[in-house]
Amino acid sequence: MSTSPSGASQPSQDRATPDALLHARTGTDVSPEDVVLASGKDLTPRTLEWAKRKLAAEGPAALDKLLP
Repeated sequence: MSTSPSGASQPSQDRATPDALLHARTGTDVSPEDVVLASGKDLTPRTLEWAKRKLAAEGPAALDKLLP
């Protein structure tokens, strides 16, 4: 038997989580390996070079663009 009102401590199921809260980057540097893995590709010399170019062009936001 619960002593709290029904649903008082449970989050509402009818609201979506804002996109800004879904990303978990903690302000640390983003590595080319992070970008490759977030893209779902295998770590190879070719994909690491691709990730380095992407980071150079887009900065840390490159990782955020790959994450859902």
